[in-house]
Amino acid sequence: MTNISKKSTINNNDNVVLLCGKNNSFNNYGLSKPEIDFIKNEISKNDKKSICLNQLHRLFIVQVIDVKKEKYQTTELLRKAASTVHGWITDAKVEAVNIVDADGKAIETLAFTEGLALSNYQFLKYKKERDKEKFSLKSIAIVSKSLNAKQIEELNIVVEATCLSRTLVNEPVNFLTATQLSKEFQKMGKEAGFNVEVFNKEKIKALKMGGLLSVNLGSVEPPTFSIMEYKPRNAKNKQPIILVGKGVVYDTGGVSLKPTPNSMDMMKCDMAGSAAVAGTMYAIAKAKLPVYVVGLVPATDNRPGENAYVPGDVITMYNGMTVEMLNADAEGRMILADALSYAQKYNPKLVIDLATLTGAAVAAIGTSGIVAMGTADERTKNKLKQSGNAVFERLAEMPFWDDYDELIKSDIADMKNLGGPYAGSITAGKFLARYINYPWMHFDIAGPAFLTAKDNYRVKGGTGVGVRLLFDFLKNNA
Repeated sequence: MTNISKKSTINNNDNVVLLCGKNNSFNNYGLSKPEIDFIKNEISKNDKKSICLNQLHRLFIVQVIDVKKEKYQTTELLRKAASTVHGWITDAKVEAVNIVDADGKAIETLAFTEGLALSNYQFLKYKKERDKEKFSLKSIAIVSKSLNAKQIEELNIVVEATCLSRTLVNEPVNFLTATQLSKEFQKMGKEAGFNVEVFNKEKIKALKMGGLLSVNLGSVEPPTFSIMEYKPRNAKNKQPIILVGKGVVYDTGGVSLKPTPNSMDMMKCDMAGSAAVAGTMYAIAKAKLPVYVVGLVPATDNRPGENAYVPGDVITMYNGMTVEMLNADAEGRMILADALSYAQKYNPKLVIDLATLTGAAVAAIGTSGIVAMGTADERTKNKLKQSGNAVFERLAEMPFWDDYDELIKSDIADMKNLGGPYAGSITAGKFLARYINYPWMHFDIAGPAFLTAKDNYRVKGGTGVGVRLLFDFLKNNA
């Protein structure tokens, strides 16, 4: 992990990224007049926002803050600019860099630093020569009068939690089984300070979690149900906020094998919702936020072997309702339904589930944001959208009209697990809504959870989407 710290001054041998407005004088940084003239010319005549000077003994980089109408647009541009700067730092094999906040722009400085640190993430566990491929950057120091040590430490924590979430998503299923996933949660809980209880297959059977058990029928690996709880004494909410994460550690589609070419190549990412929940629990516990939060993760792989359930089977769920299973590839909603029913015992203030649930969500908005829907009040929805904008994990709210309920009616059971040919992400949400009796939001993260190509600071592979959004929301609305 990249270490981020606070520093009071710099010297002329330090590698520097200067965050400033375009009218900065650029004096007092050990620059020669020709260098200053070059920087000013690049800004004024060539409209450059990022300028790199390699002075041999150090890198001196100027990053002009490009102010947009909305603050969140400005901060996102800075995160993206940091990804470009990271490339220069890597090429120069720089190990330490100082980010100088020249104009007292706290939020902008944090955003740029966040983008730089997230750009520095790599998953090299299975590389034989990983030391040769490892990025050079080890530490970032922030020089700013507008930021305190607590804010910087909080950024450290959120970046670390996001990277932990990314790593969970990037792990292959021959390591990260459902059992191992629960063990990783336990490690994170021990390190950050939250409790983890894991139900094994026998306990899940005793509870009659039919959705989770039916998906697991095709696997030789047992399922798990993990309960993560963070309840500090100074929590501002008596009723918990519950986070539910889909934990399908690998999805073949079951007997309804995925028909799309190459679609299984990335199906280790089908537990990204669970990774987001664990990353969020890690961050809020380590930052000691005064909020009572419970994380629930039903976990299994989805395979076509053993005694796998088949289309036409009727499954009795944890809450006693019955489901006519018509597509084994619609397994995420089956395991989430049991978890959402289980959440009722907590009398929660709010429940948010995160899941790589439908290809329809990707078809609707691509990888640019999160498809959202639910029954929470408008104030809560707006606050979630504000947090989504702030970290640029934007929420696209879908209609949740009663009409869609008709599409999951079954002739022989209480419902079926498949809607019609349209509005697939919404009918999946409607299925989940049958298992709640509390304010609830559903986040379909199928688009942004795993990228097949680098997108600035959102690196190739697992992105850790959801961690930063939920941390911001919980911090500001505890």
